[in-house]
Amino acid sequence: MEQNNGNMFFSFLIGSAIGAGFGILFAPNKGSETREKIKQTVADTSHDISDRVKHAKEEITKTAKEKKEAFDKKLDDAISSLSYKAEDIINALESKLEDIKKKNAELHKK
Repeated sequence: MEQNNGNMFFSFLIGSAIGAGFGILFAPNKGSETREKIKQTVADTSHDISDRVKHAKEEITKTAKEKKEAFDKKLDDAISSLSYKAEDIINALESKLEDIKKKNAELHKK
């Protein structure tokens, strides 16, 4: 949804710049004044787009960092959980091994 809002804003911004350009071109001013207005409009629009891109980059970086931290935490939790399960499995196997050794020892006594 955020991407859709960004695309919609970008489209609005481009449309506004085009509309302003046509408005300036058809205004009853001297050519030098019109060119200066166009130059100023382009500079303002470029600055605004640059600010938007910078803000978007910061937001993407922030989101990526948050997602990485969440992933790292889930991975640590999974590894910890698996570690406990591995210990349980090892203990169960050791217990079975002891039982087998006892049974083997009983068989050799007979």
